This record gives sequence, structure tokens and C-alpha cells, in this order.
Amino acid sequence: MTDVTSAKSARRPHHWRRDLIELAALFTAVAVADAIANLIGHQPDGPYLLVASAVALVATAGFHTWWARRHSHAPPPDTSTSDVDTSPENDSDGADEAVETVLWRMRTTVRDTPGTLASLCIALARHRIDILTLQTHPLARGTVDEFLLRAPAGLPAQQLTREIAAAGGTGTWIERADAHDLVDTPTRVIGLATRTALDAAELPLALRQLLGRCTIHSLPALSITGRPTGESAPVEGVLEDTVMRLRDPSGGVITVERPYLPFTPTEFARARALVELDARLGPRVPRSEDVLTLPEGNEITVRRADRSDLAAARAMHDRCSEHTLGLRYHGPVRDADRYLDHLLSPRFGRTLAVQTASGRLVALGHLLWDGDETEVALMVEDDWQRRGIGSELLGRLVALAVEAGCDSVYAVTQAHNTGMVAAMRALSLPLDYQIEEGTLVITARLAASPARPLPAHEQTEQHPRIRR
Repeated sequence: MTDVTSAKSARRPHHWRRDLIELAALFTAVAVADAIANLIGHQPDGPYLLVASAVALVATAGFHTWWARRHSHAPPPDTSTSDVDTSPENDSDGADEAVETVLWRMRTTVRDTPGTLASLCIALARHRIDILTLQTHPLARGTVDEFLLRAPAGLPAQQLTREIAAAGGTGTWIERADAHDLVDTPTRVIGLATRTALDAAELPLALRQLLGRCTIHSLPALSITGRPTGESAPVEGVLEDTVMRLRDPSGGVITVERPYLPFTPTEFARARALVELDARLGPRVPRSEDVLTLPEGNEITVRRADRSDLAAARAMHDRCSEHTLGLRYHGPVRDADRYLDHLLSPRFGRTLAVQTASGRLVALGHLLWDGDETEVALMVEDDWQRRGIGSELLGRLVALAVEAGCDSVYAVTQAHNTGMVAAMRALSLPLDYQIEEGTLVITARLAASPARPLPAHEQTEQHPRIRR
């Protein structure tokens, strides 16, 4: 960027008055010195006159130095050619501090010709809008420009859209942003790749955070009954306007839908790279464990579960009563273990398992990705119910949902399942209830503080205590 002060100095006109005064001072000094020198030659007190000559020369030099310093940086008399408006109403340094601002994410399509981006920037600058980040998505015809903007709070989105349209933007989409959008795209993508590398259940969440507001469905290659579903996608995937289909490394297909905004080839390439990373790393689940102490003194372990726990989960099903299985699966319980392969897959969510000191599985808690919604489900073996295990699992599942960025979670149960209703109420979160033909759907909104397992000194006698 050009230095405005230097540019003004380069255009500053030469001042003949200052030069004339400096030249007169120089001739005066020479004349005085010559006159004193003549007097020294004709007077008997020459040494005294020589000292007087030196004093005169010093005084003249001092006057010249003072004059030069005073006027060397003086502004030119004619400032009508200045390119910079320094009036108070255009002083952005002071004005921006007093104006309340908001963040916007905006995407618009422009022609791929020189000057189109400059026209957009000029239109934004006209309304005192700062461009915080800019991404370009090349298309076959044209370019999609994606901005993160800081704009005055009083500027309506409709007016901003009209200004962009007048500057050549088409198909403009705009929505409010927040502080999380201030992270630049490379940093965000690296973070999502790291989370995906650590946990296979993170892939659907990473895709959602990468692509914005969208719906993601993981469709298996085989149904619960073991029949082929016919769902598949090419290795390279398919991009069709607002629908993206990617081949699921664990089988089946991942479908991403965003009806309000078409996907770009750049977004498709990023999503495919995340899926390829997941395929190369294979199955993986964090193996952290928490040992808890029940009120009667028994110790249990809470950990993540996956398909490697399938045999233990089936054994737990065999020990459960039909009443317990019916509350969990809301219908016929015959062959209920067929659901387990789906439920234990990290592709469809996260599962927490509770096992005893002997290693027997006695409870499962599921957090399931259901498109753009999230379901929680619990099942506790009959002999281990009413000991606080269900509430402990539910609190941990909700904490995982908050960590994943979910806005809400819902539970589907029977209206007479008082245990599940009590566990949801114990979350101390805003709840919505819907009941239809005996089926109860309870939705917990997660805008409030997340429900997390309490430290040992805060646990009541009805809940397990974490062993430190």
C-alpha cells in the first residue's frame, strides 16, 4: 500500500520565497565577513574585530538553521490537489469505535473477468463494511466469492444484497455469523481433520461444520435385516447442485443435502478429502474410561463402545426382559439385537457402555445422528436399573452432543416410561414434549449450560460417584 504522506511530499511544489530568504542570508553573511576583514586590515585593534566577525558568522548560521527547521516541513500553500479527505466526518479511526457492528457471511457469484471483485469491494466500502476473510470458488462459468463481513448493525441485509446486485453479484446468499467464523478456513479444516483422525464418529459432524447448515444421512449398504439397500456411490463421489453423495468407507453412502445453496467443486473436494482420510485410518474409537462407584459400593466403568462390543451387547439383550426391550425399541422386540450392528457403528453416532468389575456389559447409551437432528437412547439391564446409571449415561451423552455443536437432542419413549422422563427432567434443560398415540418425544434444547457428570463432592447418594 502506498504511503500517503510520502506521496504528498513527492508532489509538494518548490517554494521560491524560502529559497530567496536563504540566499539573502548567505549573501549577508559573506558581506559582513568581507567588511570586517577590511576593517581588520586598517585598524590597530584587529584581534577584537576578528572576534566580532566570528560572532556575526555564528549568529547568521544560527538564524539560517532556525529558519530551515521551521519551514522544511511546512505544508504547501495550495492544498486543493490533496487526495486524502481529513475532515472529521470521514475520520474512520474515531467513527468505527462508536458504531455497533455485526458479522455476516455472504456468498455471491460474479463474472470471471478483471475488476468484478474490485466492484464488490467498492460497494462494501461505500457502507463502511470491513472484509475480514475472502474465499473464491472457481466455477465452469464465473466465480463464487464468499466473504466474512463486519458491517454496521443498522445496515439491513436486504440493502446489502441490493448493493451487491448493483455491483454485479448474482445468486447472493447472506446470513448472520458469529465469533466461530473468525477462524480462517485452513485452520478450521486442519482442526476437523484432526478430530476425524481421532474418532470415526466425528466424520458426519466434521462434514456438517465444513459445509455449513446442511443435512447429512449415512445410508448403510445393508438393512437391519441384512438385505442390500442398493445404496452406493462411485469412489470419486457425485455432485449434483445442492446434493453431494460420497462413498462411505464403512459401506453404503453419505448423502449431504443443502437446499438453500448449491455446493461448489471446492467444497466437494474438501469433503471428499475428509472421507478419504477416514477410509485410510480405518475403525477407531477413543478408549478413555471412567470408573464410578454406585451408592451401594459397586464399581462400574463407563467407556466408548463400538462394533467390537457386539457379542457383549447381544448377551445383555438376552438377559433383559421383554418389558425393558419394549421400552427401548417401542415395538416388537423379536430379533432386537439386529439393531445393534447399526447402533454400535461410529458412523451413525456415539455409544457409551457400562460394564461391571467382572467385565459384563449392563447398560448402553446411544447418541445418534439423525440428519440435522440428534437422538439419545438408553437401555439398562433389569437388575441394574434405578441405581443412577441411566441418568449418568444421559448426562454424558448430552455433554457429547454439546461438544459436537448440537442445538438440541430428543428422546423417543413410551408415555408411561417414568424413568426416562425423570432422567430428561434431571438435566435441568428447557424441555419440549410431544405425545402421539402413546409415543412421547422429549426434546431438550442445549442453549443452556450443558449437563455434565458432577464431581465426586457434588454427587448425591442417588447417583454414582466418580473415583478419582
